[in-house]
Amino acid sequence: MDTPIIIVNFKTYEQATGKNSVWLAKELEKASIESGKSVAISVQATDIYRIKESVKIPVLAEHIDPAGLGGYTGKVTALALIESGAEGSLINHSEDRSPFQVIQDVVGICKDNNLSSIVCAKDAEEAKKLAVLSPDFIAVEPPELIGGDVSVSSAKPEIIHNTVKLVKEVNPEIKVLCGAGVKTKEDIVVALHLGADGILLASGITKAEDPKGKMLELLEGL
Repeated sequence: MDTPIIIVNFKTYEQATGKNSVWLAKELEKASIESGKSVAISVQATDIYRIKESVKIPVLAEHIDPAGLGGYTGKVTALALIESGAEGSLINHSEDRSPFQVIQDVVGICKDNNLSSIVCAKDAEEAKKLAVLSPDFIAVEPPELIGGDVSVSSAKPEIIHNTVKLVKEVNPEIKVLCGAGVKTKEDIVVALHLGADGILLASGITKAEDPKGKMLELLEGL
């Protein structure tokens, strides 16, 4: 995925589920095309295939399990994601945390299957620990700011700066995203100025009355 980028996490919002997810994906793709800037989406596993039938922007899963083929009822495997059209997955989101060993296993599975890995961290120190796994992206999101009206860029800009510094010291190839409360292009300008390669956000787009218009506004910050 090209950077700078905005990745929209659909979560399980009604506005981003089922047929609504297809409509939203199309609106975000229009914004990407019109602006000429990179947009990707992370969606529920049950919606990946139908969305990939409708758009060409990168589609990611919200979760992947360290499970093989066979007797693993209920698990989301790499093969299932690939066959559905996913190009990668979020890992260790604050709403879906995993032990370090699981994160390590899943990042390895993603590497083996040419899937992009976007590993989430709650702060700069955790980001540094996760950087040894060499995922494609690390997204720092202070949990207390997720879904709120105050962005990480304005409330805790030092977290972005410190995360970029610590992650790049471990592996300069890892791209750093930031998120939590990001809702304005000014938030994005600040984040990129502090060294971030992109943004991970959710409700700022999924709950917007005009998702395409809002995305076009945010993309002005890239």
